Amino acid sequence: MTIPEKGYPRAAAVSPRLHVVEHTDSTNAHLRRDVEADPDAHPHLAALVTTDQREGRGRLDRSWTTPPGTALAVSVLLRVAAVPVHSRGWIPLVAGLAMSDAVAAQLRNSTVGVKWPNDVLVDGRKISGILAEVLPGDAGDVILGAGVNTTMAEVDLPVSTATSFAAMGAAVDEDRLLADFLAGVRDHIAHLAVNGADEGLRERVAAACVTLGEEVTVSLPGGEALTGRAERLDEDGRLVVRTGEAETAVGAGDVVHVRGIG
Repeated sequence: MTIPEKGYPRAAAVSPRLHVVEHTDSTNAHLRRDVEADPDAHPHLAALVTTDQREGRGRLDRSWTTPPGTALAVSVLLRVAAVPVHSRGWIPLVAGLAMSDAVAAQLRNSTVGVKWPNDVLVDGRKISGILAEVLPGDAGDVILGAGVNTTMAEVDLPVSTATSFAAMGAAVDEDRLLADFLAGVRDHIAHLAVNGADEGLRERVAAACVTLGEEVTVSLPGGEALTGRAERLDEDGRLVVRTGEAETAVGAGDVVHVRGIG
């Protein structure tokens, strides 16, 4: 899949600045450079999109490449000064919720959910990953990067636990997917700014989180691993894992569902 000649009109109606590029190293790195060079030209929800990302990055500084034209990569600038500091831990989680909803809107016969904190799974296999990075400065602005496997053939999937729209025999409307994701992020960030991470928002995120109730192993940033049952999300959006009688709240880490895929 290449960039459509007409671009992404639905997405452009959501984002105040939608920059489409034929290829880039990393959309997060590219957008960060652009913001640093001209911050005034990049308002809240300014976005960079490509179907050829050559040096994608994920949690725990993992990197990956995908065949050109087989995945949609987007990074979004979030101006979050209005979001209370104590609610900002929910930003990656609501991003996962937004992408889950966008994917589910086009795969109505599949089970779509979020593996904590924000990987999107379809029938237990990963179709999208999201990385949130805080920019330097007092404002705490965030660049939110997401990748979605679109036309990637089964043979090109990087691992057996991954999937794509094409691997499931489904066509994808990229413009609708992108617009739905951006609109969801916009609405959730606005909610956080006005209401914080209130009970209603926490319940929506928890309902979409397929990690809860699973036996998990969490690889922590320091290299340690924690194995136990994913019990709940705490008020800061951390994953609470029970090991025996002890509970540990995890703020960052890579989760594997021990009894399932992903």
